[in-house]
Amino acid sequence: MHIRHATLDDEDTLGRLDRATWSTLHAVAPRPQPPYEPFYGERFGPRDHLVAELDGVLVGYIRLGFPTPLACNAHVRQIQGLVVAEKARGAGVGRALLRAAQEEARRLGARRITLRVLGHNAPARRLYESEGFVVEGVLPEEFLLDGAYVDDVFMGRSL
Repeated sequence: MHIRHATLDDEDTLGRLDRATWSTLHAVAPRPQPPYEPFYGERFGPRDHLVAELDGVLVGYIRLGFPTPLACNAHVRQIQGLVVAEKARGAGVGRALLRAAQEEARRLGARRITLRVLGHNAPARRLYESEGFVVEGVLPEEFLLDGAYVDDVFMGRSL
């Protein structure tokens, strides 16, 4: 497995991966419909993504950003997306991306890293907990997805 920064050339592949893995297990936005928005935009570009390749094929990404635009919390980075292709799940891709994001956040001078995860996403929560993230807050029944109310769980850890 190879982890690297994303490039402009990865945009189409990342967009297809994002659409192929869409699920209310982790997404609160509606399922994307054609014509599709570009994967990169004003807020996030290649520099904000680390990608995982298996045998030269892009199989996952993690997006690392700031939780707010405020200078007073610029020491915090937030994971704002983690996707692994169905065919690559269980191969350690998510864990490798998570570890790479933590290292990248440290390299950029961050002292903390945070994320938000839906309460019913047990596989993701187990992964985050196994990597030292702890629940720091819960917004009960924050989202209505597929007819069920779902908690928004805030997790974080020091770096």
